[in-house]
Parts: sequence; C-alpha cells; structure tokens
Amino acid sequence: MIDFKACPLWLYRLLPFLRWWPNVTPHTLKADTLAAFTGALIVLPQAVAFATIAGLPPEYGLYAAMVPAIVAALWGSSWHLVSGPTTAISIVVFASISPLAVPGSAQYIGLVLTLTCLAGLIQLALGLARMGMLVNFISHTVIIGFTAGAAILIAASQIKNFFGLDMPRGAHFHEVLIHFGSHLADIQPWVLTVGVSTLLAGMLAKRTLHKLPYMIVAMVVGSAVAAILNARYGSDATGIRTVGALVASFPPLSRPDFSLSTLRQTLFPATIIAILALTEAVAIARSVATRSDQRIDSNQEFIGQGLSNIAGSFFSGYAASGSFNRSGVNYASGARTPLAAALSAAFLLLIVLLVAPLAAYLPVAAMAAILFIVAWSLIDFHHIAEIIKRHKRERIVFALTFVGTLVDLEKGIFLGILVSLIFYLYRTSQPSIRELAPLADERGNPRRKFLPVSIDTPRCPQMAILHVEGSIFFGAVEHVQKYFRNVDEADPQKKSLLLTSNAIGFIDLAGAELLAKEATRRRRLGGGLYLVGVQPDLCEMLRRSGQVDTIGEDQIFRHKGDALQAIYPRLDNEICRTCTARIFRECHIALPDGTPRDVADQALN
Repeated sequence: MIDFKACPLWLYRLLPFLRWWPNVTPHTLKADTLAAFTGALIVLPQAVAFATIAGLPPEYGLYAAMVPAIVAALWGSSWHLVSGPTTAISIVVFASISPLAVPGSAQYIGLVLTLTCLAGLIQLALGLARMGMLVNFISHTVIIGFTAGAAILIAASQIKNFFGLDMPRGAHFHEVLIHFGSHLADIQPWVLTVGVSTLLAGMLAKRTLHKLPYMIVAMVVGSAVAAILNARYGSDATGIRTVGALVASFPPLSRPDFSLSTLRQTLFPATIIAILALTEAVAIARSVATRSDQRIDSNQEFIGQGLSNIAGSFFSGYAASGSFNRSGVNYASGARTPLAAALSAAFLLLIVLLVAPLAAYLPVAAMAAILFIVAWSLIDFHHIAEIIKRHKRERIVFALTFVGTLVDLEKGIFLGILVSLIFYLYRTSQPSIRELAPLADERGNPRRKFLPVSIDTPRCPQMAILHVEGSIFFGAVEHVQKYFRNVDEADPQKKSLLLTSNAIGFIDLAGAELLAKEATRRRRLGGGLYLVGVQPDLCEMLRRSGQVDTIGEDQIFRHKGDALQAIYPRLDNEICRTCTARIFRECHIALPDGTPRDVADQALN
C-alpha cells in the first residue's frame, strides 16, 4: 500500500487530493455515497434548467456537472464544494455569446466551449500566480446587486416561453418588456396554462415537500398537464413545445475553437466569467467551511476551478463554478470528503442513461416556470432591504450594479466593483485623526493613558497629541497634511506635534516623506514632530526611505512615558510658567528648565 502521508511536498501541490485520500474509510465512503446520490438527484433538473438559460441544448448542462465536478473536487481545497452549472454563469454565457451566434447552433456551442476554456486558463493562471486574495475586493453588495439583476434577466429571457410568444433574439431587458406589453393579445392560453400549473406546483412543493426536489415535482406536474391538453386538443392546437429527448451518453469529446477571431470575441466575457465564477466558488467554499471547521486555500481553489473548466471544455461542458444549494445539500447529507462530489457526477451519468428519453415529454413552458422560481430565489430580499435602510454608500453600489447588470450584464459587475473600490479608496484616503489628552485619575493627577478630547477637556497650549487610525499612503497624504497644518494655523502656539502611531496600518514612500517634511516644518516653527508607539513596519519604511535622519531618531519613541519625559524639557518655559492646564505629570513637578513647580508658582504669585 502507498503511504500517502510520506509523499513529498511538491507531489501534494501537484495532486492535492493526496492530502485527504488517506482519510477515506469504509465509513466515510458510505456517507459520501449517500450524499453523492442525493446530489445527483438535485443537479439533474438544475442542469437542464441552467443549460436552457445559457442557450445550450439541455444535455450540455448535464455534461457541465460531470467532468468539471470531478476535477474541481480532486484539485480544489474544499471538502464539500460541488461544482457545475450555475444560474449566474449561465446568464453571462448567454448574454455574451447570443449576440454572436444563434443559441443552440453549432457555432454557438463552439464559441461557448472556447469561452469556457479561456475562463479556465485565466482562473488557473490566477491560482498559480497566488492571486487568491483578488476575490476579497469584490464586495458582498456587488454580488447581491449583480445576482438580483441577473435574476431579472433570467425571468425576462423566459417570458416568451412562459406565454408562448415570439420575440426577437438578443433583445435587451427593456425591449422584452415593451414587446411583451404590445403583444398581450398573442399569448397562447394552453401554453400559459402549463406554465402557471408548473409554477404553482413548484412553489407549493418548495414550501411543503422538503424531502423531494421541487424542480422534479414541478416538471412532473407540468408534463402531466401538457400531456392531458395535447391528448384532448392536439399539439397543433395547443402550441405546447417540448424540450426533446436528452442525449443519453458519456460526455462526448469536444474541441474549442482557438482561431484568432474567436479568441478576440470571447476573451473579455471569459475574464468576467472567470472572476465571477471564482468569487462564487470561494465564497461558497468559505461559507460551508465555517460550519465544517475547515480552512480554505483560495489559491488552490482557483487552480481547481481553472482545471475543471479547462477539462470541461474538452468534454462538452460549459463554464462551471461552485453551486451554493448543491454544496449545502452535499454537506447536509453527511459528505465527509471531496469524493462525494466526484461520485455525484458518476451517479448523474447513470441517472441520465435511465431518464433521458423522458425529457421528450417536458414542456418548454414548464422549464420557463421553473426558471421563474429559480430567478425569484436568487434575489436576496433580506440583505437588499438592509442595504437600502442602513448603508448610504452601499445603496449606491447596489443600485449601480443592479441597473448596470440590466443594461449590460457583462459590464454591470465591473461597474459595481469599480464604484465599491472608489468608495473604499475614498475611505482609506481619509484616515481617522483624533486629538487626545491624558486621562486624570480621581484625584485630578494626570495618567499616561490618552483619551479623545471633548470641548471642556484641558489641553497643552504648546503641543497637540494626535491619533491616526488608518494608513498613510499616497492617497491619504493630502488629508493628513491638511490636518497637521490646521493644528498650528488654528493655534500658532502649538508648534509641537506628538503622533501616536500604534494604529497606523501601513505607510508608503509618500507617507514617509510627509512625516519628514512635517518634522522639518515644525522645527522651523520652533517645535518638533514626535512619534510614539511606532510599529516595526512603520519604522522599517522610515529607514528604507532614508527619512529617519530627517525626522530624528531622538524624536521617535516606543512608550508614551519616555516620549513625554524627553519632550517636556524642549517646551517653551515661559508658556509653561503661566499654564493652568498642566495635563502631564511633568507639569506638576517642574518647569522645562528644571525650576521646581512650587517655586515657580510662588514667584508667579
């Protein structure tokens, strides 16, 4: 037997499934098998529905849930993430490729395969470059706005099938609504009957029959209603179209089109799909990991998702990502290792071989009704309400992402990311700066602990104590510099500045130069800039930038007590003589020139 635990590190990186393979036992295998079978039942109707959204023949959704699911499970880092076709990715595929070719045609399928392969290559490259932290820059609000917009687009794309109308291909959202409103008289009543029956059955099953997949229940009801109507009135009179029999076979080999023109057409949408799919996968993996107490490696997840899409493009699968409901079901069903996700693909193939002919009885209107339910469930009404009520800036991000998605789905998510980053940069460019003063004890004696000042807090007339929370980088330099200058402009006697630096997160070359210039300026005023609580990163940047000498090593302190003992003798003696604030311990002992305080007070009186 091979001892996987003794494998070298490079082999673990090449074949990451060797890390968990030794944990597979007869007990875990049984649990994984049961979870896999449950997952296969769940994915069957979803894959058909999502392929319909993507404008592909139904079997391509099934293919996307087979090979990609196996590869992602073996090369990813999550124990419970299940990959395959998803709603958001499907709508992006359709929006990207439908203007270039007729959905379902050979040309369309070829473009989708190329799109999938490019998305996988981009994901793999990001993973190998250790860029897993990129997903952290896509805010939750952007995802909510994009998903809500995509849900509306999904529903809009199925209006023609639900009501039995003819609509121009590739029509925008508003054009669909206008066309629908002007053709209400053309609605086919028997098609609408099938759609409404399926919709009601699906909603009822979702609420009451929790142990049965509501999609399967809805499909059965819709197919039964359509069969009854066709038997009574004839298919020509009812106008009810069916999906057609599925191709019952292993995922056939395919070859993406790598011609220059095709690559040029699909590169941008492939980038969008790569980023969106990675965001989905990592977010879902982290969500499940919080319950399973597992650590997720974002970079490895990038690699797993990339390899799964590359492999899928050569086995007739379209772009796949992590699925939240299938991953949740996988975990809730007791899956113990990633083997469950891989086994679910094998079970799916067996089920498809058995039920593929039955798809010939599935009405298109029933599929449209199911997709209406899917679209509704995608809209996160709870979080949308929270965003609208409580967060002004997040409200703007959500609105722009949502509207941008409706106008141009491909660019909508990038618009949301851009706006959220602008708000983030705006916030970080204005770090919080507060004025502090020593806290007095119950006897009125000053302590070394500094607290934010209020209107009636006594302050030193010669030195301001400021606390900076945030980073001093090139984008924040102007804000920080303006605050520093306002100190002495508002009170010319405050020639010295004590900066508590323990909350400064990061400082770049521009920030180091700012501190050096401020130290030089305050020396010209007759005071000085003093830093206390300097963290190692800040100190290292000051040294590397050559600004320590300009600021002065004797003006950089680790502790507040050391700083005040060194600074106090440098203050103006005459101002201290008449000062009544006396907020430092040193003020009660002596003047800056060493004259005892009681002697100085007697002379003053």
